[in-house]
Amino acid sequence: MARTTFPVEVLTPEGSVFASEVEMVSTRTETGSVGILANHQPLLGLLQPTELRLYTGESDYTRYAQGEGYVQVAEGRVLLLVEEAHTPDSLDVAELREKLTKAEKALSDAELGTAEFERAARDKRRWEAFIAVAEDSTVGH
Repeated sequence: MARTTFPVEVLTPEGSVFASEVEMVSTRTETGSVGILANHQPLLGLLQPTELRLYTGESDYTRYAQGEGYVQVAEGRVLLLVEEAHTPDSLDVAELREKLTKAEKALSDAELGTAEFERAARDKRRWEAFIAVAEDSTVGH
């Protein structure tokens, strides 16, 4: 059964990554995973690094590795403002693993509660999420 579509835009500092009608948005906020359908109540949320799925049909969707950012649902539209959004096939797992190793080292070297500790923890979460998206791209998507 087809769902009602609604406009979604994904913006990064470099510009628009996605702008089209979808049936559902699946992402992760600070409070957990969220699925957004047409006519969703207004929402403003802080996004976590994760796999972003934009469903254009029952089983048809576009995937991105989504960085930190914000989601806004208002007036029947969804806007995702993210630090970065990459298609799975554009990700280099070896490079991401290198970045993850550096983030883990920075995390272990940083003092708990400092800005350096928070930055390293955030980087570690991002690279882990991006690796998971990149590795999952090989499983028939």
